[in-house]
Amino acid sequence: MATSGYFLLAIDKFGISRQSVRKALASSDPPRYKLSKPRPSSVMDRYRPIIEAWLADDQKAPVKQRHTAKRIFVRLQGEYQFKGGESTVRRFVASLTGKHHEVFIPLAASYGQQAQVDWGQAVVEIDGASVVAHLFCLRMRASGVPFAWAAPTEKLEAFLEGHLRSFDYLGGVPSECLYDNPKTAVVKILSGPERVEQALFSSLRAHYLFDSHFCRPAQGHEKGAVENLVGYVRRNALVPVPAFPSWEALNSHLLSWCEAERERRKGEWEKERVALRPLPKAPFRCAITRLLPVSPLSLVTVDRNRYSVPCEYAGRTLLVLVYTDRVEAWDADRQRAVHPRCHLRGETILALAHYLPAIARKPHSASHAAVVNQMDPIYAEVRDQLCRARRDGYRDFAAILLLHQEFPAHWVLCALKEARDRGCISPEAVRQILLNRTMPPQTESMNVPTPLSNSRLSEPDLSRYDLLSRQLSGDLAAKGAGA
Repeated sequence: MATSGYFLLAIDKFGISRQSVRKALASSDPPRYKLSKPRPSSVMDRYRPIIEAWLADDQKAPVKQRHTAKRIFVRLQGEYQFKGGESTVRRFVASLTGKHHEVFIPLAASYGQQAQVDWGQAVVEIDGASVVAHLFCLRMRASGVPFAWAAPTEKLEAFLEGHLRSFDYLGGVPSECLYDNPKTAVVKILSGPERVEQALFSSLRAHYLFDSHFCRPAQGHEKGAVENLVGYVRRNALVPVPAFPSWEALNSHLLSWCEAERERRKGEWEKERVALRPLPKAPFRCAITRLLPVSPLSLVTVDRNRYSVPCEYAGRTLLVLVYTDRVEAWDADRQRAVHPRCHLRGETILALAHYLPAIARKPHSASHAAVVNQMDPIYAEVRDQLCRARRDGYRDFAAILLLHQEFPAHWVLCALKEARDRGCISPEAVRQILLNRTMPPQTESMNVPTPLSNSRLSEPDLSRYDLLSRQLSGDLAAKGAGA
């Protein structure tokens, strides 16, 4: 009877069919009304095509440069004189995108447990040139102590060196580090938290004994502590745009800033410091290892730049270690060449010492040797002057270059400048200046035998020479008169 009463009430009062009432009675959930189509919006419907076009264009734009609901609201106000409220636009955009507010869970870490790592960028001036500095940023999750280091690149060798420098700065190693999914650390993203790591990154972890964890793809907010640090470093340590003579000066500035931040968190830092794992006895070698052939020009190629090695290795293969700041060439356990790292493209970096044996055999090559153009300008000046003076002037210039085999390079440079200033440019003159420089100076502190040191020489009586001269003149006059 009760069921029949529900049917009659639903049909008579609400106009609901028997089937709908049966479904409602059979379901454990209360019935909910579902819209067959979106409710009309008198305010927003006229702008729907415009907003949909903007959102469609966003699919081709970078993720960080797409429209937010606020940006859509501002554009509607400025371009279409929109009169509605921002909350109305937000609800309308949410209905179009189907997005809902994500719920975030507060996270915490114990002291010494977690460090968060990320890269950022800032514009600085290095030696008068505006460059992009890549900032390796690490922040301890519990104490908030930061570390920042600037590098010319974000390549794997810089990623490894950033860890080495940060662990040295902290004086210990955290139990785990949290990352995005950078290509310098991750080769392949697998399901869930699983990753295939770069071999050298895994070697770094094995050396320092820490675990790695990675955020979900495109969910960098999961390491919000270091995400905030990147902007914090830019705003507080690099504003206004600073100028430094070198990368070392820039990093010295950043290190001083980090020290001030650590001092400000001194109480928390002391708890963090004692919880860190100890550093290994030896540091990790933060270099990419390559076996490279040496060209007939005694050059090895690294990242589209060429570096010289001793000419006797032409046609052979050397082990090359690529660091962030330098390139080293090794033959077995002997270092044969080292150059400052060049981060440009298509450059050739030469060292005179690598070509001196070849110049000794082929002195005419000194007149057009490319290495001279990378030395002090006085070398090119002397070369041109000697070659203009004589057809074989290149021989004298080659002889001057070969002095680098006997004397330090800065000595030869100073001697060459002195010879030019004296107007006597020649291999002999430069060599003599160098020999004069290497001879020990005569000082009063030299050891002198005691009898000689006690002896004293009396001043000569020069009038005796005058008397002798007059006597000789008289004798000569007498002989002339007798004749």
